[in-house]
Amino acid sequence: MSADWLTIILAIIGVVIAWKVLKGIVKTVALVAILIVAAIVVFGGGF
Repeated sequence: MSADWLTIILAIIGVVIAWKVLKGIVKTVALVAILIVAAIVVFGGGF
């Protein structure tokens, strides 16, 4: 269960960094990719 929390925390940090650094469509693609990877790890059993 702790891996799920770690993944969520890392995803939030990734979203914050992407939000501050990136712009436009690159930001949107990065945010979607971060959330997809986090969802796969948390709900799909991880890599």
